[in-house]
Amino acid sequence: MADTPFLFLIYAFDLFGTMAFAVTGAFKAIEHKSDIVGILILSIITGVAGGTIRDIVIGRFPPNSIVDPLYVGISVASGVALFFLYPYLQKHWNLFLKFDAIGLGVFSITGATFAYNIFGLNFLAIAFAGILSAVGGGILRDVFVNEVPFIFVKELYVTASFVGVIVFYGLLVAEIPLYLASIVGIIITTILRLVAMKYNWNLPRAREK
Repeated sequence: MADTPFLFLIYAFDLFGTMAFAVTGAFKAIEHKSDIVGILILSIITGVAGGTIRDIVIGRFPPNSIVDPLYVGISVASGVALFFLYPYLQKHWNLFLKFDAIGLGVFSITGATFAYNIFGLNFLAIAFAGILSAVGGGILRDVFVNEVPFIFVKELYVTASFVGVIVFYGLLVAEIPLYLASIVGIIITTILRLVAMKYNWNLPRAREK
């Protein structure tokens, strides 16, 4: 369903998303006073967990993160880089949030694309794979540092992922080329997340007395 140049583009996006999420894992580990080993472990978990879980669920085995050493390699390199650069970046909390938004956008659509290449226009499979890819690593990252997962408390997180996947799916149904649908979906998800952070958009919550 996809030609070789496009598959390479999705591969590049997936590696970039891995780097973006690995940076957030390293940032979070450092904020919780972890040593270099803890930083690398959280970088790897955050960078590859979502995609690994996605691959297992949709039947791609062994997962890309095991077959291709670049995924773990990029995660380790991101952790090491942040270990040395953190003194210059520690005041820039927005950097963490921006990398998280980029990772959300990239993984939402690369996950959806992997599902599309296997199941075709099956919306449930596409949405499930996209959202799982996007939030899996972040959930484990926050659980490992004993925090409420980001997706439960922050502005339009899973919703941004879901909207991006819907746009991606709608463009495919309209017979827009797969590469263009993917790029648009990534941009929509990332921008929606960034705008939600800027204006503090939240979904309704239960009211307290």
